[in-house]
Amino acid sequence: MCNLKFYFFIFCVILNFYHNGAARSGRRDKMADIEQQSKERQEEEPKQSYKVLVTHPEVPKEALDLLSQVTEVIVCESLPPNRTEILEKAKGVHAFLWGSHEPLNDQVLKAAGPQLKAITTMSAGIDYVDVELLKSHKIPLGHTPIVLSAAVADLAMGLMLAAARRLQEGRRKIETSTWENYHINWMWGQDIRNATVGFYGFGNIGQTIAQRLQGFDIAGILYTTRHAIGEDKEKQFNAKKVPFTELVEKSDIIFIAAPLTPETQGAFNSTAFQQMKPTAVLVNIARGPIVNQKDLYTALKTQQIFAAGIDVVDSEPLPADDPLLTLPNIVITPHIGSATKRTRTDMAIVAAHNILRGLAGEPMFSPAY
Repeated sequence: MCNLKFYFFIFCVILNFYHNGAARSGRRDKMADIEQQSKERQEEEPKQSYKVLVTHPEVPKEALDLLSQVTEVIVCESLPPNRTEILEKAKGVHAFLWGSHEPLNDQVLKAAGPQLKAITTMSAGIDYVDVELLKSHKIPLGHTPIVLSAAVADLAMGLMLAAARRLQEGRRKIETSTWENYHINWMWGQDIRNATVGFYGFGNIGQTIAQRLQGFDIAGILYTTRHAIGEDKEKQFNAKKVPFTELVEKSDIIFIAAPLTPETQGAFNSTAFQQMKPTAVLVNIARGPIVNQKDLYTALKTQQIFAAGIDVVDSEPLPADDPLLTLPNIVITPHIGSATKRTRTDMAIVAAHNILRGLAGEPMFSPAY
């Protein structure tokens, strides 16, 4: 009887979500629907036998409240997350809300046990997850890329402008009393106007960046992906799919917005940098290992490329004595692409819905496969 109540509740959540969402479009309306459902769900449902382990103590309360209505929620308390604690508390749980970038692998599955029914990350990237292992165990995996595109795109635009217009170097000029504005060509940067912009990866985040670029009067977009995005979208963005070599040779600005895979790892290396324009600006908001960091240092140091703006490095956190930090023509932020209150809360709520649907045996709201 208890399980029947649980499944009926989940069915109502899913039905209500789709009914409200069908008449709306866009990220804001979708999240407003989810948030409204959470507020309206005031009647206490009996706790079920399902246990959900949340692996990070700072997962937003909105997600915990949603889960706790129909499941027993167990929260890891260590900060930074402690793998020993995660593995100890994993025993007997039915689902994970994986809130850290700890490896999610066979060790975790063995610690949980055979009753494990669903896993979701609270991230877009899943390079720390043994995806093939989860598939082999037929465990559904969710992630949360659909609500972070705007925040990541905003930061990407900031990195592009900061790198192209030498904001970091300009700040250093002030701090070292080397403000030399009596030179006409002092601190010349690169124009965004009429630039050819390249995208290595052109999914949701890449296309959201492209939308923001429309106001900059760029010349056009080149992109490299496994599959073309479709004629309608190519027309919308004035975009053309090209081989990687053509992308690096012709682009004035390149955004890396691809997932980390064996194929993409190290794609931007000394060979790629030698092919790029000396005026090119590189922006990486994807994953650090897609760029060979030593080769990037050399390319910037020797001015093979003009500048870089990166939110991700290999590895994280970046040591304070890393050579990249000595360069004037790079802007580095500490992997804060999705770091806004609204975005992280939205990610947690989507993750919670992934769990509820996974436990109900329904397709996840945002499946990873």
